[in-house]
Amino acid sequence: MAGFHDDLRLAHVLADAADNATMDRFKALDLKVETKPDMTPVSEADKQAEELIRGQLRRARPRDAVMGEEYGLDGVGPRRWIIDPIDGTKNYVRGVPVWATLISLMVPTDHGQAPVVGVVSAPALGRRWWAAAGGGAYTGRSLSKATPMHVSKVSSIEDASFAYSSLGGWDERGRLDGFLHLSKDCWRTRAYGDFWPYMMVAEGTVDMCAEPELSLWDMAANAIIVEEAGGKFTGLDGQRGVHSGNAAASNGLLHGELLSYLGS
Repeated sequence: MAGFHDDLRLAHVLADAADNATMDRFKALDLKVETKPDMTPVSEADKQAEELIRGQLRRARPRDAVMGEEYGLDGVGPRRWIIDPIDGTKNYVRGVPVWATLISLMVPTDHGQAPVVGVVSAPALGRRWWAAAGGGAYTGRSLSKATPMHVSKVSSIEDASFAYSSLGGWDERGRLDGFLHLSKDCWRTRAYGDFWPYMMVAEGTVDMCAEPELSLWDMAANAIIVEEAGGKFTGLDGQRGVHSGNAAASNGLLHGELLSYLGS
């Protein structure tokens, strides 16, 4: 982790700023919400949080590129910060506390860009999770008040807890049958949604999760945290990393079986 410790500390500072902005507008009666071309909502808080993070990165890491959900890619540096200002905007605008700011740093590797730092901050839940490459995964209020995380040791589908976001996406992509078979065969299913299932996999409270369609900013921070907690993060095609447009995460022991139900 030594190589990315300063970046991890910066990611926490960025998350602190975003938390202040998003919590200030959470449940505000005059919150402004628009509909994007893909028919998903975006609030003024999404935009403000991303603008704050981008502004701090321009000062602290001027040579790094930045990619965010709301304002796209800025810069051409080999190091790239990936931002989802509010993952779970639909929850946010309805007053449901399950939403988070996702911040990740990706760098070039032999297999393309890969996340090396990730922070997931859910201030309305009072929770934060983070990881840096080679340093393990942690949860807590701050770097100085941290608890290590590790994935579960459940090795049987019949004993496993599976988390997801919704049924619709699986049906639209012709994967509903596999999803339903997995739901019937595993011990428990719950639709926690968005970032939370991945953090639960990292904590060992859920054994596996998957989503059929995701963007890079939905995955980068989650992926490094799951992997540093000892788990596995791939696309539904089994390719390691965050470039498949979808995701499967598990404690590793169940990953092959998870993909046998849901993979392509």
